[in-house]
Formats: sequence, structure tokens, C-alpha cells
Amino acid sequence: MNETTLQKDAMRVLKETSRTFYIPIKLLKPTLRQTVGSAYLCMRAIDEIEDHEQLDAAKKTALLRATAELLQNGLDRQAYMELLTEEKDSLPEVTLRLADWLDVCPPDLYENVRNVTAVMADGMAKWVEKDFVIETKEDLDDYTYYVAGLVGVMLSDIWEQYDGTKTDRDLAIGYGRGLQAVNMLRNQEEDAERGVRFLPEGWTRDDLFAYAKENLAMADEYMKSIQTKNIILFCKIPLALAKKTLAAMEKGEDKMKRDEVNETVDEILKETT
Repeated sequence: MNETTLQKDAMRVLKETSRTFYIPIKLLKPTLRQTVGSAYLCMRAIDEIEDHEQLDAAKKTALLRATAELLQNGLDRQAYMELLTEEKDSLPEVTLRLADWLDVCPPDLYENVRNVTAVMADGMAKWVEKDFVIETKEDLDDYTYYVAGLVGVMLSDIWEQYDGTKTDRDLAIGYGRGLQAVNMLRNQEEDAERGVRFLPEGWTRDDLFAYAKENLAMADEYMKSIQTKNIILFCKIPLALAKKTLAAMEKGEDKMKRDEVNETVDEILKETT
């Protein structure tokens, strides 16, 4: 598959996998679009293993650890496909094509995306092994670091490499954690049905709301150090959608309506461009 076809294919899979992130990624300029698109698809690839309903914990842990090891060594395409042989029919396209998503990434930023995906896969394996039992706030911080805070760190590294934009990595982790906490609140019933409760001992849903707000406030601080309009636009959209989703849930609604999502994106486009 030639590079142009692969880029188009990556955007197709991205759109099918996450409309929320497809919108801001599509608005990025080419180098950033290719890098962030590659990173999102790589991370979604391993996330689908972590969340897989038909695989048991031992199999998930083994797959995630082996994938992390392959990534640390450059991801041999054939070795990765051999690793997935038994589960090939049950895993989604985004997971089976991890090597393609790395190929989409511009060479200068490839190492960053590959390394962070490896660390995330290893962290996910640790939490699958623990059966996602979160007892303390420190546990919650650790889990949300691996599945979302790391994304913030990686994006900060990408911004800096792209045009010298300097951001606070702790605030970047807060940004990622804030988005993840909103997802946890939104999926709480589904998670409970599969026996997962992402709440420290003694915490209520209200405490998780407070955790989400505290971290989204760090995301607001994070935004203040960014001057590049294209990066501001990218960061603003998921943050605004997370805040509005949080407000909708506080009113007892499940999520934002599709037209509200479109209106929010249009408002940000007008403000930023």
C-alpha cells in the first residue's frame, strides 16, 4: 500500500473508531495530523486488547506485554501478526494493523509514538493483571496515567518537537486524566456490568465528578502556554466536549446530543481561526 493510500486509510479507520477525536485530528496541519493520527490509532489498537470482552485476563496480559516488548524493539510486523494468530478473527482492524499505524507517523516523531505506546501497553497489562482493582486515589492516578495521562505527555513532546511549543508535563497529565475521568463517569454502568469499578474505597460518583473537574482545571492551565493556533484548536475541542458532557451528566443526561457536539465544534472553529 502506498503512502497516500495508507494515510487515507488511517483517517477512515480513525473516523470509524472515534468521531470525537477524528474531528480535531482532521483539523491539524499535515505533519501533526499524521503524527497525532498515528498515535491515536496505535493507542486504540492496544486499548481494544485491554477492553476485549472475549479474552481472559491472562491472555490480555500476555498479549499486551508481548506487544510492549515488540514495540520497544521496533515492532517486527511479522512477529506481531504471529502473536495475534489465535485471536485474529476476534480482534478489530485497528488492532490488527498496528504496524501500519506506525508507518503513518513521520520519521522524526516515530520514536516518540512507538515508545509511549510501548509504555502504555505495559501499564495496561499491569492493571489487567490487578483486575482493575482501585483501592486508593494513588491507584486511580496510576491507572489514569497509563491510559490517558501518558497521551498528554506524548502530545506535549510532539508540540515541542514540531515548533518549540513548551508546556508543563504535569498539567498535560491532568488534561489526559480529566478526559479519562469523564469517560469513566459516562461508562460507569457498563463497567459495573462487567465487574469493574474505577472508584477508590469510600468514593462516590460525586467524588469522581470532583476528580474530573480538578483535572480539567489543570487542562485549562495547560492551554495557557500554547500559542500555535492549530494546536490550540486541537486541544480545545476534546476539552470543551468533556466539560459539556460532564455538565450534561450532572443534569442526569447520559451524554451530549450530536447537534450539541457539532455546535460546540463550530463555536471553537469561529473563536480560533
